Amino acid sequence: MAKFGDLINSSYPTLIDFHSKNTKENSILQNTLYDVAVALGDKAKVIKIDIAKNEKLVNALRIKGNPTFMIYKKGEMKWRQSGEQDANTLINLVKQFV
Repeated sequence: MAKFGDLINSSYPTLIDFHSKNTKENSILQNTLYDVAVALGDKAKVIKIDIAKNEKLVNALRIKGNPTFMIYKKGEMKWRQSGEQDANTLINLVKQFV
């Protein structure tokens, strides 16, 4: 996996989903993120990070909820929210930073 700093320093928005693969909601969320990625095309990146495999990063960012979404642009966090989100909400949030 690329270094986190490399992922968030893009000049276009990066939506990150911190999630756990061990939840039944994961398959629903995967479809939601796919829809978001397709709708945004090359205007943004959509990245999933497994919280179990990235404990140091999760602790550094103080992630407590599953899932937790973040939007970064040019290394700066623009938005953060824990809990389920629908595709249209995520698409509209990311578009604010395009």
